[in-house]
Amino acid sequence: MTPTPCPCGRPDGRGRPLAYAACCGRWHAGPLHLQAPDAEALMRSRYSAFVLGLADYLLATWHPRTRPAHLDLHEPGLRWLGLEVRQHRPTDAQRAEVEFVARSKQGGRAHRLHERSRFERLDGRWLYVDGDLDPGRP
Repeated sequence: MTPTPCPCGRPDGRGRPLAYAACCGRWHAGPLHLQAPDAEALMRSRYSAFVLGLADYLLATWHPRTRPAHLDLHEPGLRWLGLEVRQHRPTDAQRAEVEFVARSKQGGRAHRLHERSRFERLDGRWLYVDGDLDPGRP
């Protein structure tokens, strides 16, 4: 049986997608739950959580200063197509930025989400703070 590839698409050393259990799945549940080691791993796990409809994980990894009260991830016909991480930049020991492009399709139309996200480490855990859409666009 072939392991399920991780939705985030992170490759292994041979360029093949890592298995979900060896990639974002370990941050979603189990002994390493909520313990992503850096901002990029957290961002990838949050993308995978959107794909898999894991609203509780998304809320748990959102900084309390900016966290919404609830999330509704049920958008009929939405299909996530892939993730491209363009840059992971630590700004200091407790903060980092990750620039990414996430592609999706809904109602026959392709969509592209380009964001530079800000992350902060709080009590030893990386959390999503906020982001700028289409960074660098005039």
